[in-house]
Amino acid sequence: LQNVRINPSSISFQMWKDIPVPFYLSVHFFEVLNPKQVLQGAKPVLSQRGPYVYREYRYKTNITFHDNDTVSYLEYRKLFFQPDLSSGTEDEYVVVPNILMLGAAVMMEKLPNILKMLLSGALAGLKQEAFMNRTVGEIMWGYEDPLIDTINTLIPGLLPFKGKFGLFADFNNSNSGLFTVNTGTKNISQVHMVDSWNGLKKVKYWRSSQCNMINGTAGEMWPPFMSPTSLEFYSPDACRSMTLVYEQSGKFKGVPTYRFVAPKTLFANGTDYPPNEGFCPCMQSGIQNVSTCRFNAPMFISHPHFYNADPSLVSAVEGLHPSKDQHGLFLDVHPMTGIPMNCSIKLQLNLYIKKVSGIMQTGNIEPVVLPLLWFAESGSIEGSVLKQFYNNLVLLPLVLDYVQYILLGLSVPLIISAAVLMAVSK
Repeated sequence: LQNVRINPSSISFQMWKDIPVPFYLSVHFFEVLNPKQVLQGAKPVLSQRGPYVYREYRYKTNITFHDNDTVSYLEYRKLFFQPDLSSGTEDEYVVVPNILMLGAAVMMEKLPNILKMLLSGALAGLKQEAFMNRTVGEIMWGYEDPLIDTINTLIPGLLPFKGKFGLFADFNNSNSGLFTVNTGTKNISQVHMVDSWNGLKKVKYWRSSQCNMINGTAGEMWPPFMSPTSLEFYSPDACRSMTLVYEQSGKFKGVPTYRFVAPKTLFANGTDYPPNEGFCPCMQSGIQNVSTCRFNAPMFISHPHFYNADPSLVSAVEGLHPSKDQHGLFLDVHPMTGIPMNCSIKLQLNLYIKKVSGIMQTGNIEPVVLPLLWFAESGSIEGSVLKQFYNNLVLLPLVLDYVQYILLGLSVPLIISAAVLMAVSK
């Protein structure tokens, strides 16, 4: 118990503070092979590109212990491209939707026609098209686009940023918010459980109190002595708490583990799974509308290739092949300590696109949830860290357990002999 508390003297503290596990972010893009035909109403044909792999370093700063058995911190991520692990370079060009233009078009659909006509004219002047050919690096980390200034001028407040736009621009060299979690000093069953995030006990993105709750841990460790049922964590990237369910027991390099996976209800709509009604307005099951926490842009998250989603989402485009082995997420956790041994968290980012009356650049695009990319954050304990973990938290307790039974076995004859001698002496 001493070794799994958040305490500078515990074995797991350094692992918690500066995660020694080599994490990797693998990104797969979906290239649109028939952009001109899509503008005429054809089904999008996609080709998966990548992976583009980045080594991810995580470390905590501003660690502050509080009197109420909690500790607050900021966790930063730094990413470095790994050419030897990637299938391609950041300089490669990929044809993808013009996310800013098509997203803004859907966001403006219910605004007055005059504004839509002004935007359409501005788009023509800027030679903006519905699909763009940009490098992987630009899409990931940002590119300058005069469209940003134009939209900010025409409709102030529609876009909450200026300058460059990139899907992962806020992911690198940034933190995931101020977490305050329990240290487990007074109650070990609460260790790592989130007390607040950015000072909030609940978020305000969703339409029900249950969906707004911040449950579980920050997704790094869990309380010890886990039961084979479920685990929860709050994900700032998904803007919600997520529950994974127990699938099976196993071993990772000699260490006993419980495997937890995503239930089919994770991204189900409110019709198929009523507790998710608070995440609506919903479309088909298997995708979650995250527009309320993504600047009202028509964005959806899902499992890669729409795994575990309504089949209509897969059939609406060509080129997707969902499978559990490639696209299902999992966490392998050592149940005695609550420390993950091996994990791969996978999510897909999707954009809802359609023809918008008054904006001619949207052509005759049929309404479709179009996959943009999917990514996996993966890591496993290895090397000297695995050896230290195994020796201190697996092997040593096992030896002590055996010694306990040996001593108990030796004590039984001694107790019997003492009882006999006492009886004889009487």
